[in-house]
Amino acid sequence: MKELEIERKLPHPSRPLKSSAVLDKFIDRNPFSYSVEDKKAFLEAMKEAFRIQLKSSSFLRAYFTTHSFDIEKVNDYSKAEFPFISVNALKERDLAFLKKEEMVLELKSSGTSGQISRMQLDMGSLLRVRRMAWNVFDALGLCDMDREYDYICLTYDPNVAKDVGTAWTDKLLTSFTKAGEVFYAFKWSEVKKEFYFDIEASIEKLRDCEISQKSLRLIGFPAFVLKLTEEYKKRFGSYPKINPVSFVITGGGWKTLANEAIDKKIYRKILADNLGISQENVRDLFGMVEHGVPYVDCKFGNFHIPIYGKVIPRHPISLKPMPFGEVGLLQFMTPYLTSYPSLSLLSSDWGSIEEKCPCGLKGPVLVVKGRAGVKKLKGCAVSASQML
Repeated sequence: MKELEIERKLPHPSRPLKSSAVLDKFIDRNPFSYSVEDKKAFLEAMKEAFRIQLKSSSFLRAYFTTHSFDIEKVNDYSKAEFPFISVNALKERDLAFLKKEEMVLELKSSGTSGQISRMQLDMGSLLRVRRMAWNVFDALGLCDMDREYDYICLTYDPNVAKDVGTAWTDKLLTSFTKAGEVFYAFKWSEVKKEFYFDIEASIEKLRDCEISQKSLRLIGFPAFVLKLTEEYKKRFGSYPKINPVSFVITGGGWKTLANEAIDKKIYRKILADNLGISQENVRDLFGMVEHGVPYVDCKFGNFHIPIYGKVIPRHPISLKPMPFGEVGLLQFMTPYLTSYPSLSLLSSDWGSIEEKCPCGLKGPVLVVKGRAGVKKLKGCAVSASQML
């Protein structure tokens, strides 16, 4: 199990990278300071990542030639654009260029058949994405190495689904606190050769945490967290009241359960009331295997864009950048990667950018409206929703 073994050999993500390399120094910056220096560092990191990839990727060299694009001419953060690749291309084409011995981890966007994209990471990229995630979560008050938490992960057991992006991400999140017992709700059936939602064992684990009042974190797809609390009430006649310092961190969206989706603000209140915790302790995470940057809720429930990424909504026909508040197809950029050509990615997600948030953190806010188009691309949450 190479994916798990490599994690055991790496430093904890809370440790600074302590490297003078351009990309490493950039990732160790405060994710939400947004100073002039931060913006200059973002541009230089993007250019450095492209310089590195252009040496190895024949696809990128041809793509830049087609666009007559010169990365050295990009010097204005507010107007910075780089040629983007459609997320569909990553699902339909093999754009990998790493040598076998250079790849330390490969992650996939889905655990079942269908359209699958993958992300190949070399050692530098893996260290940077872990450190980047720690910095974002820590800045939002979600890291705690002093208090021990048990975990109920409503996602795939990484011992089995070791290359599924959400499984790896949720495993990483359990390292952001002093971890107690970690329970994974999606179990593997050797008989049926598929995952199933072990609701009975999940209820028992939640019951144990209510009785013991141990600090708890519930992580995973939002529909499953809500389902767990509802099934708990059916079993015991009331909702569980867990330790108030506990957190819920959801991710992956509702996908094929969109007709059952609840407005985010209402969902936070319902779940907080069900569990007896503050609404500020119910957070959501938006991310893509192909992109890697985590966009995480602040205490007000807004996705903040860290300096490690830049997001541009684009008009669906002209592809021109849209102003603040206007909805478009979301382009995502990040410079942490040296191992896969998705530094600039046009997603199938529909959303807008707001200029600021009342929580006081600097930087813009990402508003995700959902998937664009008629035919939905498959992903981890789509596969998971089939178990409900």
